[in-house]
Amino acid sequence: MEQIVRKTDNVRSSILLIYTGGTIGMKNDERTGALVPFDFSGIYEEFPALRRLPVDISVHTMPKLIDSSNVRPSDWAAIAEVIRDNYSRYDGFVVLHGTDTMSYTASALSFMLENLAKPVIFTGSQIPIGVLRTDGRENLITAIEVAGARVDGRPLVPEVALLFHSRLCRGNRTRKSSAEELDAFSSPNYPPLAEVGVKIAYNTAAIAHVEPVDEPLRIATMMSEGVAIIKLFPGIGEYTLRAILSVEGLRGVVLETYGAGNAPTADWFLRLMRETVDRGVLVLNVTQCDNGSVEMQLYETGQRLRSAGVLSAFDMTTEAAITKLMYVLGQNLSHEENLELLKKPLRGEFTLSGLV
Repeated sequence: MEQIVRKTDNVRSSILLIYTGGTIGMKNDERTGALVPFDFSGIYEEFPALRRLPVDISVHTMPKLIDSSNVRPSDWAAIAEVIRDNYSRYDGFVVLHGTDTMSYTASALSFMLENLAKPVIFTGSQIPIGVLRTDGRENLITAIEVAGARVDGRPLVPEVALLFHSRLCRGNRTRKSSAEELDAFSSPNYPPLAEVGVKIAYNTAAIAHVEPVDEPLRIATMMSEGVAIIKLFPGIGEYTLRAILSVEGLRGVVLETYGAGNAPTADWFLRLMRETVDRGVLVLNVTQCDNGSVEMQLYETGQRLRSAGVLSAFDMTTEAAITKLMYVLGQNLSHEENLELLKKPLRGEFTLSGLV
């Protein structure tokens, strides 16, 4: 991986810090000792080192702070609206978010923010920011530095990304991989956009290259909730699977299969998949493996899924696949248009295989 320590412009950038809730925003109350939300309006007093960065920071605290386990598409829409309403005023955005669903939110925002040409950097922490050995301090400072980085007057990372521990990754390529380690996020099928050490080494070949456009930022706030994730396992029964696939209002399914996209070849299973697709339900095939891609043409089991109308998600994460389904289905397009959008990468969320 080519890494370049880029010399950024020595000009001040304006950053909007959006606090949504989560562990990173918790601090001990001096009177009771209990963890309470931190007031980020005092960020310079809490982290005086930020004054040394060439950035001007404003803070927006969401009206209703949420535990990330409770995040819903309406919360994604609220974050997108804050970015849209402030887009012309700031050079970059940092979103503080709970870690449990941060990859889902980063993936969703990557699709919802159309014509994005500025950094939207997600970060959080495993340890509350008010605890002495918190990881939140470095994550926060580095995310702000990345969001403000510019070269030749243009943002260095003009996309939705996730900064955690020592890596900056494309948001819709990430997943939370550890509940305890400080290095809690991975990008299994796409290289980091930057490695963070003594200096920040940017992998410029991996970063989205955005050409200047006259189109304004648009947000897509209609995300379909008629979707489901089904993880296959040995012994999954016909009645169980049929009950899920027969739910009223179901429009899309992410099917987590084995290995390179393989599934049972039992007649009842393939018949059920075909019936589901014939009803107009979109079925995306993702692998259960941590790394690798769905290649339905490799084995008979995958070929049968493809013949039933199941679509390959290639090397997409489950988080990206489900949020992309929600985004595409929320556009109220024709079935054929939905298929076309799902078959191509919209925000770099998957890599097309040479064997399609």
